[in-house]
Amino acid sequence: MKQALAVAATVFLLAACSPDQGPKQTLGTIIGGVGGAVLGNEVGKGRGRKVAIAAGTLLGAMLGSRLGRDLDEADRITAEQTTQGALERGRIGDRSEWENPDSGNSGWVVPTKTWQEDTGRYCREFQTGIIVGGEEQTAYGTACRQPDGSWQIVQPAA
Repeated sequence: MKQALAVAATVFLLAACSPDQGPKQTLGTIIGGVGGAVLGNEVGKGRGRKVAIAAGTLLGAMLGSRLGRDLDEADRITAEQTTQGALERGRIGDRSEWENPDSGNSGWVVPTKTWQEDTGRYCREFQTGIIVGGEEQTAYGTACRQPDGSWQIVQPAA
């Protein structure tokens, strides 16, 4: 896992230094790279783990960068509202969908597991998908309820 975090930190630094990326694209690159590194760490075995982490990081960063570039602010807000609603009110397995008719982009969120931590805080695992230009990208994540009632992603989607 230390290797995955080191690679993800490198992606973060490289994305932050890129002059051609806007903030959405930079954030997409970072989230995609971290998620890809985590996934590569889980998939890779033995000596192949380092290669899997590197490949996952690069692929995740590329996909995240593209999604960040293509999603506009209205998409982001709509996706966030749908995610908050699905995590707050959605039953496990129920799919909540969003669509922006102006951009043609859409997505969905499905809660997959719910539990209460020893501290009393509720957390949920979820699967999400975003469809941009007819291409769907899916990811998994974990979010926990904050004292103000909102849900905060505590593990990046991978």
